[in-house]
Amino acid sequence: MASALTAPTSSAPETNLTKCTNPRESTPTQAHAVSARAQIRMGRAATVGEGINWMTLGAVVVFHLGALGALFLFSWQRLAVMAVLYVLAINVGIGMCYHRLLTHRGYLTPKWVEYLMTLCATLSLEGGPIFWVSTHRVHHQLSDQEGDPHTPREGGWWAHAGWVLFGEALHAQTELLASRYAPDLGRDRFHVWLSKYHWLPITLTGVALLAGGWYFGGPLNALGMVLWGVFLRVTLGLHATWLVNSATHLWGSRRFETRDDSRNSWWVALLTGGEGWHNNHHAHPVSARHGLTWYEIDPNFWGIWILSKIGLARKIQVAKFDPANPRPAGH
Repeated sequence: MASALTAPTSSAPETNLTKCTNPRESTPTQAHAVSARAQIRMGRAATVGEGINWMTLGAVVVFHLGALGALFLFSWQRLAVMAVLYVLAINVGIGMCYHRLLTHRGYLTPKWVEYLMTLCATLSLEGGPIFWVSTHRVHHQLSDQEGDPHTPREGGWWAHAGWVLFGEALHAQTELLASRYAPDLGRDRFHVWLSKYHWLPITLTGVALLAGGWYFGGPLNALGMVLWGVFLRVTLGLHATWLVNSATHLWGSRRFETRDDSRNSWWVALLTGGEGWHNNHHAHPVSARHGLTWYEIDPNFWGIWILSKIGLARKIQVAKFDPANPRPAGH
């Protein structure tokens, strides 16, 4: 889900990496820079003037109302269904796939695994792969500068949720976004198709929950399954992701002196499976591992590690730095 346009100006930094697989394999390049001639505008200054996006606001309100309604229909079975779908959507989908795999190419998987994980990501209601990856690459190139889609320097609430509520939604602008920010995904027919129909997997999931809930417990159970498995889960997942945009640029510790305001937040890491180690990530963006010490828990990286052990992930990039003198990549 998004708001509007703004543009990258400089390429992402180089990084010092080591692999947790075969060290003789070549390190993927950190590219995805955008030329000055092919830039779009994002950020508060570029989007507030376009006014509220009423369709996005309406969807946000409906999902929050559904989340509140779910609290009146609690059952352990519905909680379990929500938990499983939350892990698939937020941990496997957003953290492991959209972020660490598709955006930064911190590791590689067979295409069928990449596609399955991408389908999981669409269950979060955070848009298709080309939209999500494009927005995040812009964020890294203009982090906490003018044009960053969601910097707290333009307001904490803006960084958290306000940025999705203003301006033209870009989910349908697949060709435009791909040509400027995600040409690698634009060459993949599956990612192009799913970026157009990103709403389909979550819709089918809702239908399956409705049908299964009705079959095993009648209409009230069907309603409860949809409210817990879709509305409450999506609402919690959205706020967890938005906290990475807002809270981890406002509060927490800084191991690395990056050029932005990124911080490490243990509690955001707990909610997101390790995405809260945001200062680590901004210092070494290609690293598939964000928790860089034993006490920085990083379940999303554990998932990548498990994939590597069963032969489904390779060329896993892990940041290498001097603990006595930690420096961002390229310094």
